[in-house]
Amino acid sequence: MTTKSLYKSFIIEEYQLEEEPYYVPIGDEVELFEAAYKQKLPLIFKGPTGCGKTRFVEYMSYKLGAELTKVLKNEADDSAVNLPLVTIACHEDLTGSDLVGRYLLEGDQTVWLDGPLTRAVKAGGICYLDEVVEARKDTTVLIHPLTDHRRILPIEKRGELLQAADGFLLILSYNPGYQSALKDLKHSTRQRFVSIEFDYPPIDLEAQIVEHEAGVDKDTAYQLAKLGAKVRNLKEHGLGEGASTRLLIYAGQLMAQGIAPRRACQVSVNWAITDDHSLQQSITEIISSIFE
Repeated sequence: MTTKSLYKSFIIEEYQLEEEPYYVPIGDEVELFEAAYKQKLPLIFKGPTGCGKTRFVEYMSYKLGAELTKVLKNEADDSAVNLPLVTIACHEDLTGSDLVGRYLLEGDQTVWLDGPLTRAVKAGGICYLDEVVEARKDTTVLIHPLTDHRRILPIEKRGELLQAADGFLLILSYNPGYQSALKDLKHSTRQRFVSIEFDYPPIDLEAQIVEHEAGVDKDTAYQLAKLGAKVRNLKEHGLGEGASTRLLIYAGQLMAQGIAPRRACQVSVNWAITDDHSLQQSITEIISSIFE
């Protein structure tokens, strides 16, 4: 099969990214992802809420699609390729049928409807299972055959073994901060993946991200990044989860709409991360010290 016919078969219109997502690399995660993709190695992303795991997946999907487009142009084909990206938000009621597919009644006939995982396997796209520890353990077990040399998806209801297309990549993510004995990946699952750890970016990089995403000036973006760093230090004093980059962007977006800085930080950061009044008071004092 030629490169042209191979990669054109990957396209699923409803899952394509039309614009390049904004992402600032913190370490060597881009190089690790590209190496894993070329070797067809499944990945696990670990990191706190709102640190950029999902945005990174979107960015890499678009980036790899752009690289495939260059390959096609070298073959005298002007077609643009975006790798399909299928994102599945996992929850405790997620079943195997939700991922693989099920039979449905359509008029007086029974028809088979592929699930999102099946569609990604067929199309050779990226399947991203977000917060996978929230899913039932019997659901995650069905992905095991996709993570070794076989790269197959058993579809028991149809008696099929579906071979993954060449471009298929399986990615899981979860937040270790919310992990418990009841919500942890089985070792038999964990050891099938290459694991990349994410964390919040350093202040300078986080300020750059907030400036771009929230549309605020550099000084305001830096103040917000500084706020995020100081609030995260409160984890040592009982705060369950620090302020995410996402929340700092929300605060910046409110400021860009004319909301006073202290008020924007209060509703987007302080009240969003804790209901503990003593911690709220501590965060209020931090906000006041930064936004005088």
